[in-house]
Amino acid sequence: MNTAIPDLLREAQVIAVVGLSSKKYRASYGVSEYMQKQGYRIIPVNPNETEVLGEKSYARLEDIPEHIDIVDIFRRSEFVKPVVESAIRVGASAVWMQEGVVDEAAARKAREKGLAVVMDRCILKEHQRYLR
Repeated sequence: MNTAIPDLLREAQVIAVVGLSSKKYRASYGVSEYMQKQGYRIIPVNPNETEVLGEKSYARLEDIPEHIDIVDIFRRSEFVKPVVESAIRVGASAVWMQEGVVDEAAARKAREKGLAVVMDRCILKEHQRYLR
């Protein structure tokens, strides 16, 4: 699936943010707060958090009891593969690797399973570019 970024952002409602921290100085927090204010449902995925931005945090994607449109990955590139495998298992529509996060093999596997893939781009910047 080669979904264009504007279409992906327009159609998505639920974004699971892997690596979302409650620390306000972290990029994951600022980006997720922005996306939440744009009307997206943000679901934190971080075993070290109980709640972020007023939403219950889950230890793993597999624990989230609803459909995920975008799995937004705020983890270093070497930790992407298992996250992408989880995204495939739970039937997410897309995986989004933030700026500086690149894993070509994981991206290829996700595409083969029908997921849209965005790599090495900031979801906040792309939202501002296309939908503001």
